[in-house]
Amino acid sequence: MLISRAGIVIRRLLAEPRKQSKNIISNGSVRHSSHHWAYRKSSTVTSTKGIYLAEFVGGFMWWWILWHLWHEPEHLTGEFAYPDPSKWTDQELGIPPDDEE
Repeated sequence: MLISRAGIVIRRLLAEPRKQSKNIISNGSVRHSSHHWAYRKSSTVTSTKGIYLAEFVGGFMWWWILWHLWHEPEHLTGEFAYPDPSKWTDQELGIPPDDEE
């Protein structure tokens, strides 16, 4: 097995030099698409302005959520007090009387 692998390496070294491509992993097909394609790396370099804008928008979003949870918790808990189930009667719960057959 090592001999067969060595033959491949020797053939590649003896072949005429070609232009080195940036992508080592390739399936041999050519992509004719209108956008940049990247494999296991970031497709574009994000500018510092974009990073600051994303941080600001994310911070504003969390401020908005936490502010409204603090000042208007009724959105999650409901507007009215929950009734005490221990004060409900059997009739309200739909339970028939014990003496009924």
